[in-house]
Amino acid sequence: MAGGSLAPIGVSKERAEQYHGKVTSYVIISCIFAAIGGSIFGYDIGISEIQELISADKLDVCDETILISQTTKSVLINLYNYFLKAVPLYLSEMAPFHLRGGLNMMFQLATTLGIFSANMINYGTSKLEPWGWRLSLGLAAAPALLMTLGGIFVPETPNSLVERGKTEEGRKILEKIRGTDNIHAELQDITDASELAKSIEHPFKNILKKRNRPQLVMAILMPTFQILTGINSILFYAPVLFHSMGFGGNASLYSSALTGAVLASSTLVCIATVDKWGRRTLLIGGGIQMITCQVIVAVILGVKFSSETELSKSFSVLVVVVICLFVAAFGWSWGPLGWTVPSEIFPLEIRSAGQSITVAVNLFFTFVIGQSFLSLLCAFKFGIFLFFAGWITVMTIFVYVFLPETKGIPIDEMIFVWRKHWFWKTIVPRYPDANESDVMQSDSME
Repeated sequence: MAGGSLAPIGVSKERAEQYHGKVTSYVIISCIFAAIGGSIFGYDIGISEIQELISADKLDVCDETILISQTTKSVLINLYNYFLKAVPLYLSEMAPFHLRGGLNMMFQLATTLGIFSANMINYGTSKLEPWGWRLSLGLAAAPALLMTLGGIFVPETPNSLVERGKTEEGRKILEKIRGTDNIHAELQDITDASELAKSIEHPFKNILKKRNRPQLVMAILMPTFQILTGINSILFYAPVLFHSMGFGGNASLYSSALTGAVLASSTLVCIATVDKWGRRTLLIGGGIQMITCQVIVAVILGVKFSSETELSKSFSVLVVVVICLFVAAFGWSWGPLGWTVPSEIFPLEIRSAGQSITVAVNLFFTFVIGQSFLSLLCAFKFGIFLFFAGWITVMTIFVYVFLPETKGIPIDEMIFVWRKHWFWKTIVPRYPDANESDVMQSDSME
């Protein structure tokens, strides 16, 4: 390269084969404590289900009172979730690159367990009239307390320490979480990325630059697509959906608890396979399964409700089974990977900004769908499932065409993934921060 002609280029070599280390108990414990934040996220989703309406003798899903109730609760949920931008990013930086996917998904696993716990608590406290809902809401303090205590003991990530000039402390933490003192290659990648990060004064402005275009696109579309699967609608309003299909009050709670259990167990499938099969395989496979399930539900409801006011018991059970298959597909694909992929693709200099955008987009669409779902359900009826199936089709095609595989790539070497992709390599320059004349000059000297 032409000496001094190029701006800082960050990580300039692929050193993944030189990384050493193992999965230590220290890194696992740190990741578990950090992932507890997901249980708060999940508990808030589960506790938002309209338990006071489930026990009612008559339930009208288009009733204005329900709409107002859900609007208030959705606002509170989004306020709670705002404080969880940081957990997936922490997990991605702490985990060894070859197991980053599985460890990162502890956040999603904690989220699903939070949902399941909330469903169980909803059922128990629904018997404690009229103050049961206060107890279920107050129990959200338990995971929050655990997360607070964990925050006192878990270490800073090596990336964060090096970026703040604490290189020696970062080296010691890296040795501790990798279980070896042979961490030169990984530390060099972190140091190189940190040097570039320090040269960036405005990360939110820098993220708009052309070289960061693919990461920005993923930060916006991945969380958008995750919500447009329709999963939050099912989790928020599962009791309403099942009640409207002819289930009784308790059966509605059983059914929503069942979906929570399915979501939690299916996340384990993703943890076990993501670093073996890769992100693309799971996202595409999960998308196909979700499309199939949405279409089946739409057909059943469309055919049966056109001639009957309620589903028969056999068809109601079939709908529940198909919805559980949909939830399972989400649990081993877009649920965890909607958080994992954005958290691992950003270079250090814009990592915090990128994760902030991801969370903001997720919460925005969570809010939008939360407010509009019952209105859409009343307007579209069974067509609401075809609406979500259409979006899942779009996002599955998007992953197939535009998302490169990030399995087994060190987080600070992710830039090379975009430079090798058939489409993004036409947008991402070969050398970061280099203008066209600099790249031509350096190419001619190699």
